[in-house]
Amino acid sequence: MASFHDVLFPLAVSFGATGGPERRNEIVTLTSGREKRNARFAHSRRHYDAGTGLRSLEDLHEVLAFFEARRGSLHAFRFRDPFDMKSCAPGATPGPLDQMLGTGDGSARRFALVKTYGSGPDAYQRPIFKPAAGSLRVAVGGADAAGNFSFDAETGEVVFSAGKAPTGGQAVTAGYEFDVPVRFDTDRLSISLRAFRAGQIPSIPLIEVQP
Repeated sequence: MASFHDVLFPLAVSFGATGGPERRNEIVTLTSGREKRNARFAHSRRHYDAGTGLRSLEDLHEVLAFFEARRGSLHAFRFRDPFDMKSCAPGATPGPLDQMLGTGDGSARRFALVKTYGSGPDAYQRPIFKPAAGSLRVAVGGADAAGNFSFDAETGEVVFSAGKAPTGGQAVTAGYEFDVPVRFDTDRLSISLRAFRAGQIPSIPLIEVQP
């Protein structure tokens, strides 16, 4: 990803942020009264407001320094989504069997890291490009594959070492914590110290970027 700084937005502030995913669908009502619906984006795009996570002047100063270091909206960075940041349930610990990545055929060494929402043919697979450092665990056929793989941050794929490709029929699974690549959705922060002390929260919009 161009112009990406591999640094994490202040964690304490992110856990107080608000926001979530957005879908872009076009809905046209036909003369018959029926609707024709089309998805404009293949994947959802997340928006956050980090302003709601500010709890102190120290938080405010930390975010200001982070904003300046990223040159406003110029450089993207990691953001820990407080609502969706694990391959498993929110209260559980990620394990290598959490998410199905694919099935081995004896030659394929690359498997896209994904998180699946829903089940069956209508399930949605979200690409995961920013697993948290040190959290990614992979299993092949149910056995931990530690030491036999790496992660390609450019393509978002788990890459098995030469000679370690999963054999035919072996399930490739993974567990992880992950961050969302975002940038500031503004080039100007408008903050009043008096207003902040009086409880007025500034808006600090963030938007997800796609690799």
